[in-house]
Amino acid sequence: MNVTFLLNGETVVVDTHPTQTLLDWLREKRHLTGTKEGCNEGDCGACSVMVTDQNGARTLNACILFMPQLHGKAVRTVEGLAAPDGTLHPVQQAMIDNHGSQCGFCTPGFVMSMATGHLNGRTDHDDILAGNLCRCTGYAPIIRAAKASEGATVPTHMNDAPLNLEENSQVPAPETSDALAEWYMAHPEGTLIAGATDVGLWVTKHFADLGDVAFLNRCADLQQVEDQGDRLRIGAAVTMTDVMAAMRDLHPSYAEMIRRYGSEQVRNAATIGGNIANGSPIGDNPPALIALGAKLHLRCGDTRRDMQIEDFFVAYGKQDRQSGEFVEAVTIPKKAPALRCYKLSKRFDQDISAVCGCFNVSVDRDTITDARIAFGGMAGTPMRAAQAEAALVGQHWSLKVVQSAASALSQDFQPLSDMRASATYRMEAAQGQLLRYFDDLNGNQTNVLEVRA
Repeated sequence: MNVTFLLNGETVVVDTHPTQTLLDWLREKRHLTGTKEGCNEGDCGACSVMVTDQNGARTLNACILFMPQLHGKAVRTVEGLAAPDGTLHPVQQAMIDNHGSQCGFCTPGFVMSMATGHLNGRTDHDDILAGNLCRCTGYAPIIRAAKASEGATVPTHMNDAPLNLEENSQVPAPETSDALAEWYMAHPEGTLIAGATDVGLWVTKHFADLGDVAFLNRCADLQQVEDQGDRLRIGAAVTMTDVMAAMRDLHPSYAEMIRRYGSEQVRNAATIGGNIANGSPIGDNPPALIALGAKLHLRCGDTRRDMQIEDFFVAYGKQDRQSGEFVEAVTIPKKAPALRCYKLSKRFDQDISAVCGCFNVSVDRDTITDARIAFGGMAGTPMRAAQAEAALVGQHWSLKVVQSAASALSQDFQPLSDMRASATYRMEAAQGQLLRYFDDLNGNQTNVLEVRA
């Protein structure tokens, strides 16, 4: 099948396999070896590239980016950063001036992330670079380089524009949810690929043959955030970057948790629907959505059904999804002032949670009228804490009552021990998060990152 896109300003037509990654193609077919293979799972950022479409430029991990996802877009690699006359890009020069590279293996990925941030006029360098891992230089000179290049003019050759292609690639890439529903009914065993942040690893780590695939990146009506008055309807193919933007003013605690979700590169690709459909017991989205009382919208052909999102997760590795049925959207309330999300992980940024707890308790005249508490990492699925909720509702909002509810968590969960945390740690951490929530809602300082001597 043929895929057409811009590569460093040049139009290329590529005869490719549906699950060939951009990283492999760049290195093996074009000999553009500046894009490095590190983890090959979207974690280290050594393979970062800039991809531009109608929504602008963003960084993505080439190691888990399939070639059909690039159709009609513009790709720029580290080889395309310098001007045609050889003049270095401002971030490249700043890295030299600030001694931002030692072994150099991670440097191409860093400068691609920096150049994309520079193009977009961003100065939140810690967030931009959280998905690029450095083992030897240290981040201080790299951050200094990013700051030093802030005021520099964007080189004209960096202003890529996507191609205006009327024809689609030969890979199934439905442009509407109706077309997707028709394809999936005909191929119920097929694999739906949105951001490929999880599916990509099935290929790069497990060498899986995915069989029939359909790419959702052209399915425009699944990429919409719709304001429905008191609720938001978020299409399944909305990226986590766009979910974070939508949550920033409505649910700031959820948005802050998303900021630590994956990395810039992962959030730019990962979709909310993919995260839900994956059903991971340690996914960070479901606990927040459960605490919000979100509704999940599923579609199979012309048949649609809705459910409370907590009912979707049946058991480990099993969701309430029928053959040929896909996640179409999720709907959440716009108001939940008491929502708080707490993520505990060994590494602050871009790490899998040991425990993710989300809390949404309603209090009227010091009486608890409703409670929605959900955890990830505490069971085989994301789950509500039914016993803890029952210990709260109807009671006085007090430390004693909250402590009693924290004790009731041991009736809700029997967590496992693994490489991320022991069962004992997980239970104590979950109980501590509920106590933190009480202090948080009472206006006490709870964020250790904001403590000042």
